[in-house]
Amino acid sequence: MFDIGFSELLVIGIVALVVIGPEKLPKVARTLGHLLGRAQRYVNDVKSDINREIQLDELKKLQSQVSESARSLEASVRSEYDAARSAIEAPVEEVRSAVADLESSASQPISAAAESPASLPDSVPAAEIPANSAKA
Repeated sequence: MFDIGFSELLVIGIVALVVIGPEKLPKVARTLGHLLGRAQRYVNDVKSDINREIQLDELKKLQSQVSESARSLEASVRSEYDAARSAIEAPVEEVRSAVADLESSASQPISAAAESPASLPDSVPAAEIPANSAKA
């Protein structure tokens, strides 16, 4: 911090010894040591607080980046899911409509011409056809 060499400290000590006196010098040196220790602790506390604030700010930036990435990933997954679902639902709807058409055509009664023995093929005699085959 200060560029003070040993010779300069020696001069300061001799001047303090002459000005303060030999009886009070140890007490003054002890008090000065305590004050310098407090100042060093205060400076170290301020440094650590600044470092914590810097780390907190960096963590907040990182958190916002991660949350933004998560939101964009969620949006892309949701859009892919919706696209896949619509791609699957279209054929399913076609199958459902085809099944409904088949069910509706199967539930319609067979025409009168199909029930008469004359419309049966020549290879099947009328006696072999069961009576309730038209309802099946």
